[in-house]
Amino acid sequence: MTKLNKADYEAALAELHLELVKLQDWVKAQGLRVAVLFEGRDAAGKGGAIKRITEPLNPRVCRVAALGTPTEREKSQWYFQRYVGHLPAAGEIVLFDRSWYNRAGVEHVMGFCTEAEYQEFLHSAPEFERMLIRSGLILVKYWFSVSDEEQERRFQERMHDRTKRWKISPMDLEARRRWFDYSKAKDVMFAHTDVEDSPWWVVEADSKKRARLNCISHLLSRIPYHEVDPPVLELPPRGPVDPDYQRPPKKSMRYVPERF
Repeated sequence: MTKLNKADYEAALAELHLELVKLQDWVKAQGLRVAVLFEGRDAAGKGGAIKRITEPLNPRVCRVAALGTPTEREKSQWYFQRYVGHLPAAGEIVLFDRSWYNRAGVEHVMGFCTEAEYQEFLHSAPEFERMLIRSGLILVKYWFSVSDEEQERRFQERMHDRTKRWKISPMDLEARRRWFDYSKAKDVMFAHTDVEDSPWWVVEADSKKRARLNCISHLLSRIPYHEVDPPVLELPPRGPVDPDYQRPPKKSMRYVPERF
């Protein structure tokens, strides 16, 4: 595969960003509820794709849900309960950086849940999603697929780049060792949850830039939208000078040193 030219990538991304803003305005105007799930192997590029989607959008409309390790109280709840609180309200888009599918992946492979809990999830997840869809929620699920060789290259890069070291954890290294266990878990997950009304969409992610563009383009195609005419804005002139206002002297303030 030929490398995507940087200028071509940035031009395509700029066009997609404009369409994302149009989609955002439509979602807000129509009171739609949109949830997008991002799953896949470690270092597959989910975070980069999410970042490019949110970049041009209003954080009050489009937000990211990236849940940490569940508390003891959350562990005692119905499994889907802690995710429900992060679902979008009317006029919102929520991007799940990993989701309830943790149970079918890391929790199952690493032994963080029982076999009974795992089997119950495989049975319940499609029903849970059908319930969300029947309620009017728009649900889109992405699986970012990365090859063995490319994942290794990205892990090596993270391990030797201080600015990226935080992206790799002992859990990631263990997941690398259990590559085939995760492969089998993914296949079983797809067999149970890749259903007609809530399908998985696979993003080939060995090329991060192509994956981002393809994912955004596909997301735009999954939600019919129309351009909403923005309100006409006019910048008013500054008000008249207040003769009673006197700016404090600069030397009375602490300024950041201009080192650049």
